[in-house]
Amino acid sequence: MNTTRRRPTTAKRTAAKSATAVAAAALTLGLGACSAPSDAGSGSGGDSAADAPLVVAATPTPHGDILNHVKEELAADAGLELEIKEFDDYVLPNTATESGEVDANFFQHKPYLDDFNEQKGTHIVPVVNVEIEPLGLYAEQLDGIKDLKPGHTVALPDDATNEGRALKLLADHGAIELKDGTGSDATLGDVTDDKGLEFKELEAAQIPTRLGDVDAAVINGNYAIGAGLKPAKDALVLEKAEGNPYANFLAVKKGNEDDPRVEKLARLLNSDEVKAFIEKRFEGSVLPAFGAVTS
Repeated sequence: MNTTRRRPTTAKRTAAKSATAVAAAALTLGLGACSAPSDAGSGSGGDSAADAPLVVAATPTPHGDILNHVKEELAADAGLELEIKEFDDYVLPNTATESGEVDANFFQHKPYLDDFNEQKGTHIVPVVNVEIEPLGLYAEQLDGIKDLKPGHTVALPDDATNEGRALKLLADHGAIELKDGTGSDATLGDVTDDKGLEFKELEAAQIPTRLGDVDAAVINGNYAIGAGLKPAKDALVLEKAEGNPYANFLAVKKGNEDDPRVEKLARLLNSDEVKAFIEKRFEGSVLPAFGAVTS
């Protein structure tokens, strides 16, 4: 998926005469000057032209769905050319934004981004909240969370923020017990009573395809929807949206927040048209959550 563009270079040559060396140096400078305009607007942000395409990284569902709706129905009237690059994991959208391969991304919530910036040394910042995908517990053979028994295996997302979120969901519904005062920052070490359950940590994107290999699994909303599940209907238990700190937002590399194209996209993503699209398309499995991102 690495589509980073590379600037053309001029091969070094050993010259027998100083005049040849001077000519080669001049040629190198000329090529460098000619190449500069082609780099503008190629996903590097900052000085890119206001009318250049805005390249946004996203996971396919619901983020790619929402962005494609904006691209097809709203962007042209707003004077925005939008290019969408879809990724199937939670790492590449941020590294591509940091490197300048893309201008922005839309796939993550604040706790995940804070942890990612700290662990990876990146400088990604949120721009505006868009929606919430409630985390849910799913199973092929169980009818409810109370059907979990000692010896059952439960799959959890293996990234720090979503695993803590998953453990809190299980604790809130009595499936496990956590240390007093522990919230969505919980780790497996904070489980004081696992009720005999066994936990299998998996990459979040892999969990829907492994649902048949475990007794139950906590699945992120976007991956559940992408696997054909309907969280509002199929989840044994589902996170509450009210007061949920896990709203997904548009994000950019620090310093690019005021890019006019980013500002246009932020307004469109918080529009009445997008609100109506989310409500109709996802039937309660994804909920609009517009506004500023709080710390």
